[in-house]
Amino acid sequence: MTAADGLESAFHHPNRLAVVAFLSGCAEAEFRTVREECGLSEPALSKLAAAFEAAGHVAVRKGYVGKRPRTWLSLTPAGRARLAAHLAALQEIAARNAGRAADLEQ
Repeated sequence: MTAADGLESAFHHPNRLAVVAFLSGCAEAEFRTVREECGLSEPALSKLAAAFEAAGHVAVRKGYVGKRPRTWLSLTPAGRARLAAHLAALQEIAARNAGRAADLEQ
């Protein structure tokens, strides 16, 4: 098994990685906050959230604050585990390649 085997294809796109990285820092976040922090349009985040929910990476909770509908997003335990594995694989690849770069400079 190579380090690349630990990479999660669902997290490859920068927008997708930004969303799961943001969600990893909190228990739950309101849709609007995630959209603003990640610099995404509402339709783009809606599409990502639906894809992540279908894959089991993100939980979507809908409710109301007063009379206003709200949506909250959170990483599932499986999503947190896949993100941790993805980041570990990236770190392993970077560390291995840093060693190779140092060898080439000599």
